[in-house]
Amino acid sequence: MATATSNIRSPSITLFGKETVSYQRTAAPFQIPQFPLNRPRLTALFASLHDGNNKDDGSNKITKSVGLEELFEDSSYDGVSKDSPFHPRPLSSTQFSNSVSAGSRLRVAYQGVRGAYSEAAAEKAYPNCEAVPCDQFDAAFEAVEKWIVDRAVLPIENSLGGSIHRNYDLLLRHSLHIVGEVKLAVRHCLLANHGVRVEDLQRVLSHPQALAQCENTLTKLGLSREATDDTALAAKYVAFNKLKDTGAVASSSAAKIYGLNILAEDVQDYCDNVTRFLMLAREPIIPGVEKPFKTSIVFSLEEGPGVLFKGLAVFALRQINLTKIESRPLRNQPLRASDDSNNGSKYFDYLFYVDFEASMAEERAQNALRHLKEFATFLRVLGSYPVDTTML
Repeated sequence: MATATSNIRSPSITLFGKETVSYQRTAAPFQIPQFPLNRPRLTALFASLHDGNNKDDGSNKITKSVGLEELFEDSSYDGVSKDSPFHPRPLSSTQFSNSVSAGSRLRVAYQGVRGAYSEAAAEKAYPNCEAVPCDQFDAAFEAVEKWIVDRAVLPIENSLGGSIHRNYDLLLRHSLHIVGEVKLAVRHCLLANHGVRVEDLQRVLSHPQALAQCENTLTKLGLSREATDDTALAAKYVAFNKLKDTGAVASSSAAKIYGLNILAEDVQDYCDNVTRFLMLAREPIIPGVEKPFKTSIVFSLEEGPGVLFKGLAVFALRQINLTKIESRPLRNQPLRASDDSNNGSKYFDYLFYVDFEASMAEERAQNALRHLKEFATFLRVLGSYPVDTTML
């Protein structure tokens, strides 16, 4: 059977969807105080330049997603008890209020529905927390900012699929701080309703990343692929509609929650399939030196020969190891003409996201950022946090 890929999800919630971030080139004063610091000074450090370089012109209004979740609006699941595995429904940005949970458990937002890998990451990051599903990444950021939840745990990169660009853009737009990271081994399962065999399947539903990670397996089975907003939602859709010719690629937890049968385990093409999640909070943590720390920053540079090399050299000169560098185009910025008037070339302006292995409590990290600030047009510290050395 020839394979095909179609899409039954809303373009408005594409994982790598386009977002608009307003930006001003004029930098506010940037100070890197010596550690240890009290909380007000640390907060000022990590929020440095945010107000002056990250203003919203109103074009970034977040809208409620329209996806497979609409198919459940009038479903029979609406009448089940609150203890049902099909509850709670994911929060959308339009459902937020300024109320705060009266409970004592830490409330942690994640994107997706119950059974999503993000839920497992949230529970690994904060054991015994109350995991709160959100319908999109934007909603999880807003839930923390508006005190609906205490933390958010969101994916930032996958060892096979690469960076989650949407969340890089949202890190700049919002004022949250990275307070930790968690790495989760992703083990995909092929799920279907009970009584359905592999040979009965004609198509499979899942998140685009999951489908890509199982490309070889699904091709051998001759299954067409259709994209959904997340893996667990695909499982929920197959279960609700009692489909006999359609399976889902999702976690074993999703199979248990939605009453599906596991036809095959570990259907990903490569065993080393790990997703890194960021733990986000309203306030930064005070970095230390008693264990390995990582610091995340974002900056921009003027165009010119060797400028990026110069920017990265501030870390190499101090023996600071870089673990990640990601470039993202500046939004709402016109192409910049080359200084060489003879060739007529034009350039994009970029933001550079960098992770490096050092704590902001270390003098070498502070000196590196002072050095970078001498020629950076924009610089913001996103967080300094402990490295996750575990792997499940």
